Amino acid sequence: MSYGWNDVQRIAEELYEAHPDTDPYSVSFVKLQQMIQQLPDFDDTSGRVGEKVLEAVQTLWADEID
Repeated sequence: MSYGWNDVQRIAEELYEAHPDTDPYSVSFVKLQQMIQQLPDFDDTSGRVGEKVLEAVQTLWADEID
């Protein structure tokens, strides 16, 4: 099942699975957006991406590490 920009928790979980040794806060927003777009089943046309969405993903991804 696909997911989009509004599914920030799912994105964070997928990023943690794909990049478990990456510090989310070391990733620029441009790179983070690219990483998200490359996730399996991610639908880039679903929802809107912006700085607030990327910040939320970054924070939730960091929470997954803890």
